[in-house]
Amino acid sequence: MASHEKFSIKTLDELKGKIDALGVNLQIAEDISPLAQPVRVGTKTAPNSFAVLPMEGCDSNLDGSPSELVERRYMRFAAGGAGLLWWEACAVIPEGRANERQMMLTASNISKFAALLAKTNAAAANTMGDGHTPINILQLTHSGRYSRPEGHKSRAIVPQHDPLLDPRSGVTEATAMVTDDYLDALTQRYVQSALLAKEAGFDGVDIKSCHRYLLSELLASHTREGKYGGSFENRTRFLRQTIRAVRAAVGKDFIIACRFNVFDAHPYPYGFGVDKENSWKFDPTEPMALVKMLVDEGVDLLSNSAGNPYYIYPQVTRPFDLSSMGIPTPDEHPLESVARLFEFTRQIQAAAGDVPVVGNGYTWLRQFLPYAGAANLKSGSCKFVGLGRSSFAYPDAPHDVLKGEGMTPAKCCITCSKCTQIMRDHGMTGCVIKDAKVYAPLYKEARADAESREKSFQ
Repeated sequence: MASHEKFSIKTLDELKGKIDALGVNLQIAEDISPLAQPVRVGTKTAPNSFAVLPMEGCDSNLDGSPSELVERRYMRFAAGGAGLLWWEACAVIPEGRANERQMMLTASNISKFAALLAKTNAAAANTMGDGHTPINILQLTHSGRYSRPEGHKSRAIVPQHDPLLDPRSGVTEATAMVTDDYLDALTQRYVQSALLAKEAGFDGVDIKSCHRYLLSELLASHTREGKYGGSFENRTRFLRQTIRAVRAAVGKDFIIACRFNVFDAHPYPYGFGVDKENSWKFDPTEPMALVKMLVDEGVDLLSNSAGNPYYIYPQVTRPFDLSSMGIPTPDEHPLESVARLFEFTRQIQAAAGDVPVVGNGYTWLRQFLPYAGAANLKSGSCKFVGLGRSSFAYPDAPHDVLKGEGMTPAKCCITCSKCTQIMRDHGMTGCVIKDAKVYAPLYKEARADAESREKSFQ
């Protein structure tokens, strides 16, 4: 491992030199034409190989419907030109919301989602040309351990106790574990949400299984007893039965996706994809078995992630220059973090075969990310280049790249983690630096509120 460094790279040759010096497996291609290639997903085709990853704003209306800020965000994403828009976490049940303004699609607000979808598709065609219609995937979620449906108090719903995460997530010994009966019934809530998403006009849904939310933690519930814990078959049971139930309800032409954690970077027996003796060592056995299982279940689209944004190793999820408050600086160079995520995607795509995989980990590369993305596409390491925080800061980056203009350095995300800090402070999030008129005041407000709460507990 090398020492952590902030981004200071000025040229593509300088980036290549840094990659060589670190000895990381990170390829660069100066021909970026692969980014313009259409991608087949199920029975639909994305017009290019850029994807906007699910970036939650914590800013929906209280009934879960799109607010003005939500509409603004997705109009910007759509006009930005990506071929795939992976819409943010949408709770399938009220008690599973991560915050009281988390998106939630219901029978009473479906018309508002349908109207926004129509507007975003029109915005995409307006900037990218007639015939450009992105694939729209809605991420369905239950926040589990990180449920906070009202106010600032945790209402954790956990599948197992975890001595490291429990104290950090409001879980005590008295907190009851979620029952098998609850999980049995929860599958139908995913089905209902998927049917509503189809009716609203989405092209598919994601059965979210990443970042230590409920389904992600179930994959690692080695210590849980009963049919949803212990063995690999049991720990994957909920995900498998839910995919089957959703497929039976929505039919074969509706996309079912899964964004899942490959590697939790969390000690066994509480982490998924980790070596039993070394939680920083990736064990591909179960993640690769899960990919093949998902393909066999007929999943049309995959996206890999890793780590836990709420814990102390956020670089496993999103390499950065500066992290959130109270989070230690990692003992590795960000390019090592990027290369780790790229390697996960490479292995997942190899195991998935023809099923497309959306890669992540690109944002730290700034204006050079198209060259890394094109190299990964060319080598078959992924089918989509996924942009996360980058889309908050620079939503029109795909447009600029595809129109031959390249990415403007001054518009790029600087990986300062302020968007993450707003979420940690229970505020409404976006880019504080590049979208400062809207989000700098919200950042300051959320920070002040968080400091006030902290003082009240002292």
